[in-house]
Amino acid sequence: MNLLRALVIRSALVFAAAALRLAPASAPLGAAETKAAPAAVRIKAGITQPLTDETGRVWQPDQGFYDGETIERPGIGISRTSTPSLYRAERYSMTKFTYVVPNGRYIVKLHFAETYEGINGPGQRVFSYTVEGKAFKDFDIFKTTGGLNRAYVETVEVEIKDGQLDLTFTPNIENPQINALEILPAPVT
Repeated sequence: MNLLRALVIRSALVFAAAALRLAPASAPLGAAETKAAPAAVRIKAGITQPLTDETGRVWQPDQGFYDGETIERPGIGISRTSTPSLYRAERYSMTKFTYVVPNGRYIVKLHFAETYEGINGPGQRVFSYTVEGKAFKDFDIFKTTGGLNRAYVETVEVEIKDGQLDLTFTPNIENPQINALEILPAPVT
C-alpha cells in the first residue's frame, strides 16, 4: 500500500511539474498590469501626403477636421522654430476637429503661424477655440507672436474619457486657422 501511495504522489508531482512548464507566465497576484502607451499622433494641416519635418518626425496629412479649406504657401520663411515646414500650409474656416484615441491623459500641441498676407497687424484675425472643453478665447496669432510668419505652439494637457479628442473653433474676426497639431501621451506621474 505504501508503494502504491508513493507512485500516486510521484505521478501527481510529475503531472504538476509538466503543467507548470506549459502554463503561460502570469503576473504575481496584486501586480499592476502594464499597458503600452498610445503612440504619438502628429497631423499636418493643409497637406494631402505625409510630411517628414526637419527633425525627422513624420506627420500624417490633414485629417479629422470638419469644414474649412486648405492652402499651401511653399517657400515662405518661418521664424521661431526648427521645423518651418510645419507652417507652410494650413487649414482655415474649420469648425471642429475630432480624433479617436484610447482614454487617458494627453498633451495636445497646437501649431500656429500667421502666414496670410492679408493680415498685417493685430486684431485682424481673432478666433476662439476649445481643446477637450478647455477654452481659449479671442486668440490672435499676430498679436501673440508679434508679427507674420512666426511660429507659436500652444500646449494643453487633457484627459480623454470618451475615447475621442474634441476641438472646436469659432470665428470672431476673420477665420480660425491652424498649421499642425500633436496628440502625445502624457508622462506617467
